[in-house]
Amino acid sequence: MEAAQPTHPQPLPLEEQLVGVNAKTGLYPAARSWSGGRRRILGKGPLESYCYHVMSRTCGGEIWFDEVEKEALRRIIWRMAEFSGIKIVTYALMGNHFHLLAEVPHRLTWLQRFEGPTGEKKLFEHLRILYSKSYLGLLRDELADLRQRGIAILAEQKIEALKKRFCDLSLFVKEIKERFSRWFNKRRGRRGTLWMDRFKSVLVEGKGEALRTMAAYIDLNPVRAGLVKDPKDYRWCGYAEALGGSRRAQRGLCKALGKPVDNWKSDAGAEAYRCLLHADVREVKDAQKKNVIRHGVSADTAHAVLAEKDKLSTAELVRLRVRYFTDGVILGSREFVEGIFEAQRDQFSPKRKQGARRVSESASPFYTLRQLRLQPEIGRASCRERVSSPV
Repeated sequence: MEAAQPTHPQPLPLEEQLVGVNAKTGLYPAARSWSGGRRRILGKGPLESYCYHVMSRTCGGEIWFDEVEKEALRRIIWRMAEFSGIKIVTYALMGNHFHLLAEVPHRLTWLQRFEGPTGEKKLFEHLRILYSKSYLGLLRDELADLRQRGIAILAEQKIEALKKRFCDLSLFVKEIKERFSRWFNKRRGRRGTLWMDRFKSVLVEGKGEALRTMAAYIDLNPVRAGLVKDPKDYRWCGYAEALGGSRRAQRGLCKALGKPVDNWKSDAGAEAYRCLLHADVREVKDAQKKNVIRHGVSADTAHAVLAEKDKLSTAELVRLRVRYFTDGVILGSREFVEGIFEAQRDQFSPKRKQGARRVSESASPFYTLRQLRLQPEIGRASCRERVSSPV
């Protein structure tokens, strides 16, 4: 008599595994941060919107997300972006960290939609993106009670407190991490901190080569990590989502390219961005030329793509060192960096007269707020990438 074969439970459908990700809630309590370190550099222009490269890693880089968890994080990011008024240019969700390139609009301009006699009604309609019907019902009752009792000023303070959640980079990232942590811990039956305390951010000029370069750097993360040969094959990045037909992802990449969103639909934007991605063909091997130390788009693939659309002026747009994207604080033209430096001069030594520092000794078009030391091609960054994945 044959022994009975062991049966393996079938995995639940994806939507059942993601239960709770889209749940609407009441107001989350503010979390306290015990981190120190330098002050975050933020744009402070009167009317401009600003772009930031945001990166956050799990504690010690030791907790790795599976495909369901990456999908949950992707949904939370888009939902929080819609609620916060922040636009996602592109993103990459890796096993133990994530990258976002986010545009933060000018807050006062964005809040004008909630002004006038119908402003409060529009505000409550907007709050439905994130908050439950029961919570909003209680909030309406509370506001009505305060006004009926003649203390309308308290009602206005509560409304203003809600509006403070909009167009704020720190609150946006913090709530993404909090909401995902609660879902993640419940799914895995764990407790405790999931993320390293602070997220890194780099202020990026919101147009031109700096923005295109940063977007390409982020979308190429799964290639540099050796997960895929082509970024289009990695589901959890902005480029792959745009190719999949997502209009919101296409709008973000067209922002990076400086083109209207219709250009993506007509393939002009998609082709231009694909050429940009495939310009980075670097593949670093060991001394014996056998083992790949630093992954990249294969040379054959890159040559084929560029041969079809020979319009890319330089491959150096996506060849800057990883350190320039994580430690530079600001990346952009000389005029852009100098403008931020002048607006926030009180944060720097009185002896410092200029803010913009060229990225390298070569004819690079980019400047940063800090002078950075170059590292060898096969150095600490490459070793770190072999162990986990790119920063």
